[in-house]
Amino acid sequence: MAGYKILQADQQGIYVLKFIGEIRLNLCSTLDNLVESITQDPQFKTVVIDLTETDIIDSTTLGLLAKIALAAEKQSKFLPTLISTNPDVTRIISSMGFDKIFIIVREPASRIEELEEIPVLKASEQQVRDKVLDAHKVLMGMNSRNREEFKNLVRALECEEPG
Repeated sequence: MAGYKILQADQQGIYVLKFIGEIRLNLCSTLDNLVESITQDPQFKTVVIDLTETDIIDSTTLGLLAKIALAAEKQSKFLPTLISTNPDVTRIISSMGFDKIFIIVREPASRIEELEEIPVLKASEQQVRDKVLDAHKVLMGMNSRNREEFKNLVRALECEEPG
């Protein structure tokens, strides 16, 4: 498996996240936990997400990023920032409608320091399924294209619910 890493720094309610490598489903519990802790911080104002070293990003991760963007706008009225220099990643985030909920910067940040690596959390299959479902529902709520794109996946995941 290819490498991956999430780095974080924060100061006075402004969070900086840097995603390195392949950011996929295996990190959904880690990301969801991070999103929850950031959005519950009473000082939270906005977030800058650096994707300049991201090779691959999946739709579950995008749903979690949308979740944090919507929380930032609701809590502080500041649009968060995505930094993406990889044309493939930029194309994906643009096609998902992220230009409506993020400021998208196509130039690398000049200086990001004091980032700490986020430890990866273990999750059960059920926890992962729940986070995938939640992330895709957030994406579907953003626009009709995403709703159409992910409706079958969400329907399938909902049918798998235990009980």
